Amino acid sequence: MAENTHNKAPLEDLMVAMDVVDTLRHREKLIDRELDADARHERMIEELRDIYQRQGIEVTDAMLEEGVTALEEDRFAYSPTADSFSSKLAKVYISRDTWLKPVLWGLVVLLALWSFFYIAVIRPENTLRAALPSSLEQRYESVATLALEEKTRWQADQIRQKGQLALSNEDYDSAQSAVTKLEVMLAQLDSIYDVRIINRRGEKSGILRLPDANRSAENYYLVVEAVDNTGKVLSLPISSEEDGSIKIVTKWGLRVSESVYKAVAADKQDDGIIQQRIVGQKRRGQLKPEYIVASDGAAITDW
Repeated sequence: MAENTHNKAPLEDLMVAMDVVDTLRHREKLIDRELDADARHERMIEELRDIYQRQGIEVTDAMLEEGVTALEEDRFAYSPTADSFSSKLAKVYISRDTWLKPVLWGLVVLLALWSFFYIAVIRPENTLRAALPSSLEQRYESVATLALEEKTRWQADQIRQKGQLALSNEDYDSAQSAVTKLEVMLAQLDSIYDVRIINRRGEKSGILRLPDANRSAENYYLVVEAVDNTGKVLSLPISSEEDGSIKIVTKWGLRVSESVYKAVAADKQDDGIIQQRIVGQKRRGQLKPEYIVASDGAAITDW
C-alpha cells in the first residue's frame, strides 16, 4: 500500500495535501486550543487519520504530516494582493464595461464641441489675421487714390503706419481697428450728397443756442440733413462741438453766422417755404462738405 502511494504523481500528492488542509480547517474548531504545539500537532494527525479511515480513503502518515505542517504555515491560505498601483489599474480595467462607454461618449462630445469652436471661431479668426496686412494696404491705396486733398492722404498714411506697428507687435485688434478706420474714410470719400435745410411741417429749421461758457453770446444753427443724388437721406457720423461726442444721425444743427440764420428765417416766414435749402455740397474724394454759406462746419446733435 505504501509502495503504491509513493508512486503517485507529484500533482496528485499536492492535491491530497490541499484536501488534508481543507479538512483540517473544518475540524480545527473541535481540537483543544489549549494544548501545547506538539500535542496539538499530534492530535490533528490522529483526528485526520480517523476521518480518512472512516471515509475509506488511503492517506499515508507522510501526507498527514505534510498537511498539518502546511496548515500551521498557512501554506494554502489565500492572502489578498496588496493594494498597489498595479492592482488599482487591474481593478479599473476589470470594471471597464461600467465606465468605458460614458467616457468614450464624453470624448466624442468634447471633440465635437472643439471642432465646432475651431470651425466657427478659430479658423475664421486665423483667416482674418492672415488677411490683415493685405487688407491694410489695399484700404490705404484705395483712400490715397480717391482722396483729392494731400491732407487726407497724410491722415490715411498715419492710420496705416499705426496698423503696421500693431501687426509687428501681434496686436491684431489694433490692426483691425486701423483697417476699419480706413474703410470708414473710404466710404466718406466715396459719398456724394447735398447738405439741405430741413423744411417740413412740425420740424425746426433753425436753433438759437446760448452757450454755457458765455450766456450773453448767441450761437446760431440751421437744422440740416444729407441727401444723395437719389433723394435718400443719409446717416452720418457727426461730432458735437458742445461735448465732443460723435453720433450717427440723419439730421444735425450746422452752426452759421447770424446773418445767414436771420436770412433763412425771413425766407421761411415769407411763405413757409425756404427757397434756398442747399447750404453745402459733398463731392466725391472729399471727407467733408464745402459750404456755400458762412459756416465753419461746427455742429450739434441734440436740441
